Amino acid sequence: MSGIVVSDLAYGPPGGDQLFLGVNFRVTPGEHAAIVGANGAGKSTILRILSGEIEADAGEFAIGGSMLYMTQDVGMSRPDDTLRELLLTVAPPALRTAGTELVRAERAMAAGDDDGMGYATALVAWGDLGGYELEARWQASVQRSVKSEVDDVSTRLVSELSGGERKRLVLDTLLTSGADVLLLDEPDNYLDIPTREWLEEQLRACQSTILMVSHDRTLLERCSTKVVAVEGSGCWVHGGSFATYPEAREKRQELLGDHLKRWHEEERRLFHHMKIMKQRAAQNFKNATKANAAETRWEKFVAAGPPPPPVPDQRIYVRLRGADAARRVARMEGVSMDGLFLPFSDEVFHGERVGLIGPNGTGKTHLLKALAGELAPATGTISFGPRTSVGTFTQVNDRPDFLGRECIDIVRDRITDEERAMKTLARYGLRGCARQRFETLSGGQKARLEILRLEIEGHNVLLLDEPTDNLDIESAEALELALDGFEGTVVAVSHDRTFLARLDRFIMVTDDGEVYGLPDFDVALAGLQRPDRLASLRLAKPLHE
Repeated sequence: MSGIVVSDLAYGPPGGDQLFLGVNFRVTPGEHAAIVGANGAGKSTILRILSGEIEADAGEFAIGGSMLYMTQDVGMSRPDDTLRELLLTVAPPALRTAGTELVRAERAMAAGDDDGMGYATALVAWGDLGGYELEARWQASVQRSVKSEVDDVSTRLVSELSGGERKRLVLDTLLTSGADVLLLDEPDNYLDIPTREWLEEQLRACQSTILMVSHDRTLLERCSTKVVAVEGSGCWVHGGSFATYPEAREKRQELLGDHLKRWHEEERRLFHHMKIMKQRAAQNFKNATKANAAETRWEKFVAAGPPPPPVPDQRIYVRLRGADAARRVARMEGVSMDGLFLPFSDEVFHGERVGLIGPNGTGKTHLLKALAGELAPATGTISFGPRTSVGTFTQVNDRPDFLGRECIDIVRDRITDEERAMKTLARYGLRGCARQRFETLSGGQKARLEILRLEIEGHNVLLLDEPTDNLDIESAEALELALDGFEGTVVAVSHDRTFLARLDRFIMVTDDGEVYGLPDFDVALAGLQRPDRLASLRLAKPLHE
């Protein structure tokens, strides 16, 4: 088992500003380190550099032993791949190459472009490198991770699995691989709460050295043993878990401020001493040597430069004002979705914060889309009260109407004055991205821009699908604070336990398609952890017919 050493790493995207420089940190063998920082600070870029996907502009790094890397969108960008092709993306390099060649040879033979010799050669290479042993581990991971029966990973398509199943399958494969080092980018995305708790258990038990990026505050507190904070164009390291990181950062900011203040005081003291000695030397040449020494001492002090100042805190100001509406905002009567959940009825009232929860694949997002009018329910009706204006936030920030457009133009659809539009972007930490096209933004920046649009559109009913998934911690907290003061109604799908704890009540959909009303977060969490006992929970109310 080996660690990671990073020295003076620097990177700036082609044609863009410097993203970070002078990044130094070490992850010792067996440590589980988390990279944290604002959206767009370069957290995922650091993992991409360490994985060899891109090259740094400067600096060097060393990773001892075997290393495996998981991207944040693993399994999402190529749904027509087979499970074998998906799992090959996180296989050791030699096996990945051999497996990819085997897939190519199989397809060539099936198309009649190979007489079988190429396939035979690829098969031998696959076996010699340990491909069959890897297939056995894949099959074991499939049995633990996928609800339905999978006979053959070479024929089952990725699209036949839910996003959570894809992510769990990849994570199970990686965490049981025995690799010395694991680089994990957003391992919690797309996972429901029970699976996130499973992930936390697996991370704590894993003996590999782990460097991960995550925005799940609960997971970070439970699983990190070190925090690498990317901020101020560089980074610093907190040698404890994320639970103690906020306090450590506050103390560091105070110390940086104190050090800078003392530096300025010392610079003024040396400067005044030099001036006094110069005056004495002008009166008596015998003091010239001392005056020159004082000047040299001051010049050397100034040339060394001041210590770094406190890093400016990221300030995200979300102003979701909302508006008044009828007391009953929405009524669902006998609503069901094909093959997902039983018909159920419920009402949502003005000012409520309602969480839609349950395992992956139970139809929560489908229900949210039905409320938004994007899908028609299989049975039943959904009606809204008067004076309601509905705005939606999509989990994957799927906004075709934003593609090819610069951020400033997207905002100016609603705020025509450019100066006001720029100030609004600044409140969301997006001023520097004003001239960037939407598709070039990071996932967190896209999420912030989508929330910004909800703000300026002025809706009083918000339908939010995983709103905090891609937000950095400060942005997620700013959104939560804004929702607390929002004069309107919120219906949200989320697996973020910190976010869910602030909601009023919950509608839970089980794997069996049953629908329950749960009055608070504690009851909801108990239902998620033991769905088999949901019907016996005293405060759980069946909503299905």
